[in-house]
Amino acid sequence: MNGPEAVNGLLVAGAALWGAAAGVLLPRPAYRLSVEPDEPWRSADPDGRPFAGPARGWLGAARGYGPSAPGLAVLTSLVCAGLACTTGARPELGVWLLLAPVAVLLGVVDRGVHRLPDVLTLPFALAATLLLGLASLLPGDAGAWTTALLGELALGGGYVVLVLINPAGMGLGDAKLALGLGAVLGWYGWPVLLAGALLGLVLGAVYGGGLLVLRRANRTTAFPLGPFMIAGSFGGLLLGGLAG
Repeated sequence: MNGPEAVNGLLVAGAALWGAAAGVLLPRPAYRLSVEPDEPWRSADPDGRPFAGPARGWLGAARGYGPSAPGLAVLTSLVCAGLACTTGARPELGVWLLLAPVAVLLGVVDRGVHRLPDVLTLPFALAATLLLGLASLLPGDAGAWTTALLGELALGGGYVVLVLINPAGMGLGDAKLALGLGAVLGWYGWPVLLAGALLGLVLGAVYGGGLLVLRRANRTTAFPLGPFMIAGSFGGLLLGGLAG
């Protein structure tokens, strides 16, 4: 194994370890945030014990409740490793690795309660914008902050239009999530933005169609779009990393 291959291997391994460590900390916030829109965030476990510990009880394993910690660790590890494998040692990789656990958390919460909390979507968009701005100042990047900003506005605005057209099938949470996803996809240019956005919609349509075929839903059944938007964006980033 030559030098560059060894460095890339270490990078992927480090990203995988980072993803696993971050994923282990996601079950508790996923449990706390998985509530209906008119309910406050959970402050205690199912037995009534108040949360305590790191970051005021927001980080840590959820023992016996909430999503599976090993499952989220594996998922986040695979996501981070995939991003490292295609992005390589470019400045934007640091941005992807910081945002990936939040994206996984958003997908888990939306899947559970069909909700994308503002406390996650808006900081996600702001962090994507600012961190990519910092990445653009470093040498060796493969994107452009200008198209990231324009992509943020374009995808966010596009989802606002979709919400207005079909308010029963989409919510403003989807549009707020689209802001951050538009920034990360737009970093690699308009073709990647279009590919990632379309992939998310196609995955959602396939899932909805599958439910109809299996008669587990009807045409008025709502299902979470966030996980498919995130999966489509992940595919777009892999494509952008390879092309860059």
